[in-house]
Amino acid sequence: MKDIIQELHDRRDDARLGGGQRRIDSQHAKGKLTARERIELLLDEDSFEEFDMFKTHRCTDFGMEQSKPYGDGVITGWGTINGRMVYVFSQDFTVFGGSLSETHAEKICKIMDMAVQNGAPVIGLNDSGGARIQEGVASLAGYAEVFQRNIMASGVVPQISVIMGPCAGGAVYSPAMTDFIFMVKDTSYMFVTGPDVVKTVTNEVVTAEELGGASTHTKKSSVADGAFENDVEALTEVRRLVDFLPLNNREKAPVRPFFDEPNRIEPSLDTIIPDNAHTPYDMKEVIHKIADEGDFYEIQEEHAKNIITGFIRLEGQTVGVVANQPMVLAGCLDIDSSKKAARFVRFCDAFEIPVLTLVDVPGFLPGTSQEYGGVIKHGAKLLFAYGEATVPKVTVITRKAYGGAYDVMASKHLRGDFNYAWPTAEIAVMGAKGATEIIHRADLGDAEKIAAHTQNYEDRFANPFVAAERGFIDEVIQPRSTRKRVARAFASLRNKKLENPWKKHDNIPL
Repeated sequence: MKDIIQELHDRRDDARLGGGQRRIDSQHAKGKLTARERIELLLDEDSFEEFDMFKTHRCTDFGMEQSKPYGDGVITGWGTINGRMVYVFSQDFTVFGGSLSETHAEKICKIMDMAVQNGAPVIGLNDSGGARIQEGVASLAGYAEVFQRNIMASGVVPQISVIMGPCAGGAVYSPAMTDFIFMVKDTSYMFVTGPDVVKTVTNEVVTAEELGGASTHTKKSSVADGAFENDVEALTEVRRLVDFLPLNNREKAPVRPFFDEPNRIEPSLDTIIPDNAHTPYDMKEVIHKIADEGDFYEIQEEHAKNIITGFIRLEGQTVGVVANQPMVLAGCLDIDSSKKAARFVRFCDAFEIPVLTLVDVPGFLPGTSQEYGGVIKHGAKLLFAYGEATVPKVTVITRKAYGGAYDVMASKHLRGDFNYAWPTAEIAVMGAKGATEIIHRADLGDAEKIAAHTQNYEDRFANPFVAAERGFIDEVIQPRSTRKRVARAFASLRNKKLENPWKKHDNIPL
């Protein structure tokens, strides 16, 4: 018996070494943690239960049978984050460069199936050279098996991808279908074709970092939701994100202890709107002053900064926030901001997370580049997302809400539950100057008449009361009492039940 137990310990020690000490040292030299170190940091201490530690590949081509390391380049299992169950896979770059083989894929598929069956999130720590070339189509089939599970798990359990090294070719499509993607600056990249292929085909000379680094995907492409300085920070932020999310689509997000008075009054909000309607202010300040303890977890901070998305808590309960940012493009909606917010709203709706919308929007961004890029279709995504959402929706209009953008931003007409406005709100088809020049076109040569007409339009429409008279605004509230009113609104909606007509699925304008 002793010999068998000793053999078990020896085999476990072999498995834990992955590709060997030399390769582990090389991983550390690049500023990267090993696959096992990452799992230890991500999960609660001593909570990890590993599956398939001794699984090996079956390939016999190209002399592969000479090297059959345990685990086959990926560590899989489950554990807890702050006591809540999650499934995790962590690719081991020290074993065949973390490349995906048939058996590597089988290990990932096993924990994904278990995650859906048992209702817990899946977290993938990606660090892989891609498909294992020696296995040919078997490795491609392995990717497709993973893809199919990403699709089946979508909207059932949260899926989080952390890119902690290379992620190229077909490998990028699994993270692309997950709910959140985080990257590590300088050590991770994602692209469908690498710099060498790009140079061969298009003659473009580009580095891996420029083509698919963290900066590219958080600022330009919107593929990634956040980028962090190193592995440790990335894994810490994943732990923080998981705390905001439910385990699956049949459970509510966790309720955390809170130490902030729900009825807290914020007098500073009474003066945050500048006297000049064209002067910006920081909408993030409003969000922080509404949230429990001022805590706001922003998603896609670096992309489409004219709209803000992220999570706060109110009375300890998770709430998704979508807010126009007057500091960037005056808070206009455009292609990028519409896509960013639409995806976020759909995630919240899929996982029963209530949505708070803070509105200061002068309209959609005009111009040929927007029209040629399909702003009509992309703007409709946000409209569609809000309209189909059945979760509690509370909207606060702080200043401008003009034109179709007023409708799109969670208006009463898209089944908003509580629609509030500050006294500074202006709800109209367009701004006073543009409206006057259209209505009173005949007086355009007379500056005095135009000024009088403009003043008259402002007096009539540059306020929230016309909309309130119609019932499109439920209440005009004091800015200082926003946290109290919003918290009470969401509290009253905790038992909300609303169902859309039966359908196989919708046909959102993609």
